[in-house]
Amino acid sequence: MITRALAVALSAALPAQELGDMWGTAAAESEFYRIVDVPVPDALALEAGSMCPLPDGRLAIGTRRGEILIVSGMDAVRPKIEITTFASGLDEVLGLGYRDGAFYATQQTELTRITDHNGDGRADRFDNLCDVWGFEHYHEFAWGSPVQPDGSVWVALGLSSSYHYKADYRGFAFRITADGQATAVASGVRSAGGVAPNEHGEMFYVESQGPWNGSCSLKHLRPGGFMGHPVCFPGYDLPLGKAMGPRPTEPEHRSRLLTEVERVAELVPYAVVFPYRRMGQSITAPRVDRTGGRFGPFENQLFLGDYSLSLVMRATTELVDGVWQGACYPFREGLGNGILAVEFTAGGKLLTGGTNRGWPVRGNRHHCLERIEWTGKVPFEIERITARPDGFRVTFTQPVDERTAGDPATYRLSTFTHIFQKFYGSPEVDQTTPTVKTVTLSPDGRTVDLVVDGLVAGHVHEFDLAPLRARTGGELLHTFAFYTLNKIPLQ
Repeated sequence: MITRALAVALSAALPAQELGDMWGTAAAESEFYRIVDVPVPDALALEAGSMCPLPDGRLAIGTRRGEILIVSGMDAVRPKIEITTFASGLDEVLGLGYRDGAFYATQQTELTRITDHNGDGRADRFDNLCDVWGFEHYHEFAWGSPVQPDGSVWVALGLSSSYHYKADYRGFAFRITADGQATAVASGVRSAGGVAPNEHGEMFYVESQGPWNGSCSLKHLRPGGFMGHPVCFPGYDLPLGKAMGPRPTEPEHRSRLLTEVERVAELVPYAVVFPYRRMGQSITAPRVDRTGGRFGPFENQLFLGDYSLSLVMRATTELVDGVWQGACYPFREGLGNGILAVEFTAGGKLLTGGTNRGWPVRGNRHHCLERIEWTGKVPFEIERITARPDGFRVTFTQPVDERTAGDPATYRLSTFTHIFQKFYGSPEVDQTTPTVKTVTLSPDGRTVDLVVDGLVAGHVHEFDLAPLRARTGGELLHTFAFYTLNKIPLQ
């Protein structure tokens, strides 16, 4: 188990009070979700940057070192994998998809379609589908989605610098069709960490804390949307940027996001805020659980990695009055390196991979693949939180104890927001303490409806349910969760 002291030592020597409370639940988590090492030859120096399932059950890995590797054997009880190199000589493969016999690799410089025409298992044709963004700086990362049902790939371009516009189209996101036609769909990206559909099929990306981003977040790539960082505005003078229309209104420094959403029509609010260090520090790689229950009780939820803290989290989203919002939940800590990619295997396990090269990482392994697998035991967890006009509905993985669940004092809520500002990150501000007035339990004991006095639109609502017990007497594995309430439902 990684202790809080060790986490402090591995987190860029930051003072302990700045780290917040780490989960401290790795040993308990292992009863329900074990971490299995997937042996990889040391000489390979694997640094997974993206992953992609293949129709035959194998899995492809795109690496930071520029390879596409084909892996089999990940689902064996004692994995002894076989790895072959399909392609090499690429540049930071941070997005990988597969469709109709071709890989679609998002590199720093371009989206490339890669095929094997002679059938020898090695790539022999590389077609540059799109390179409208170019490359001018080492810090220009491009993150790509899996191939979508319509054949398109979505690409989010991180900035060269947090505070300066140094290269064309940096801070924009594009939809690129199967024949290479690019459309700018959004602007204002700062530093993406992955692009993928949410559980409802809408395209999202993950954003890191920084200027105009008080904390890490999950954001909807709404066509025509502005994600918040105005340093990209020169891109609106370029051909694809002009097609989006005029530049948005400049956001006001040291405002609040909800205030600016009402003032700037194009501004898209964060769908899910991940409170800094309490719920990740550099979130990455969203993937939806479609395993049909083989991964436990979280079907159709998002699973995300975190690079800095070497852990995996869950998230759920919902559309309320035309705006996406939702919650994040702890899931599994104690992984070996910084997570850049997660993907579900054919056998219903979650493969994780990454690196510890470039930034401080809690996990101390240079190169590794690790598999998270469900042991078959259902943990007592907050399964999901959804918003209601008068409060929240909270669903659990097991029936709750009627005595503790029926007591409004069991549900301790607090709220906060961030300063929307050009400076790096933000403290949590404008705190309030809502009160749970009444609790209604469902007949099966797995759902509670909370009537809450003091909901605050635009705030993150923190749930601390430590007093709650399961009907069997057990405690929650993780007692806290965070719901980003952009809109209070009308009905």
